[in-house]
Amino acid sequence: MVRDKVSTDILWKDRKRILFLGLPWSFTRYSVSKDRFFISKGFFSVKDDEVRLYRIMDISLERSFMQRLVGVGTIKVCSGDKTMGDFEIKNIKRPKATKELLSDLVEKQRDIKRVVNRENMIDGHDHSDGNADIDDFDNNDDDAPFDR
Repeated sequence: MVRDKVSTDILWKDRKRILFLGLPWSFTRYSVSKDRFFISKGFFSVKDDEVRLYRIMDISLERSFMQRLVGVGTIKVCSGDKTMGDFEIKNIKRPKATKELLSDLVEKQRDIKRVVNRENMIDGHDHSDGNADIDDFDNNDDDAPFDR
């Protein structure tokens, strides 16, 4: 019953394709609804995972030479989800369009949930030497002692 409800709001779906010919001869299925991403793996024993889109922090696209020849690509997803963590959407058709769709859906969900990405709140540079010294807390960029 629940699966039928989920299948009605699917915005995108695809299968992992074999790299040799780009054919969907795999038992890994991907799908996206307006607020969740689903991965289903297996034939006899099936494992279903999902991640809420607002938990996705970064999306990147990788295409090897062979993937470009076959017309597929792999989307790498950095997620804050506890169970899935970072994951890959491997060897899918139209990877650029899929990445853009996923990125737009993620931004919409982050706006709806009012989730702020905090990676830009610090400058990203590590100014310390690994030891919590008094010179790590002064305003100078040099490693001179606090008092001169």
